[in-house]
Amino acid sequence: VQLQASGGGVVQAGGSLRLSCAASGRTFSTGAMGWFRRPPEKEREFVAGINGNGGHTYYADSVEGRFTISRDNAENTVYLQMSSLKPEDTAVYYCAADTVWISLITGRARYWGQGTLVTVSS
Repeated sequence: VQLQASGGGVVQAGGSLRLSCAASGRTFSTGAMGWFRRPPEKEREFVAGINGNGGHTYYADSVEGRFTISRDNAENTVYLQMSSLKPEDTAVYYCAADTVWISLITGRARYWGQGTLVTVSS
């Protein structure tokens, strides 16, 4: 399984950005997918997760109410809509996937994409 993340860039504080992560090599309609991020000089942290049918989502407290995760199983793609961005959201964002929910949200996902850099300027 390959995960290809895209959509990163530079945005001003208060702005919005949408990240995409396309999965190939295997259909992931029954698997959990999610996003993590690694801020500069910090450890990787969980951002958001979504279950296989999109009916259940889970967010880190730091992004709750500002970020929305969604998925399109027909396109094997997961999205992260980020709004009201803050400078502290600056990070390399990674998408991840696993058939086991708890493995995903605890950062032990089997599949990881390359990162995409999001920079929020103040």
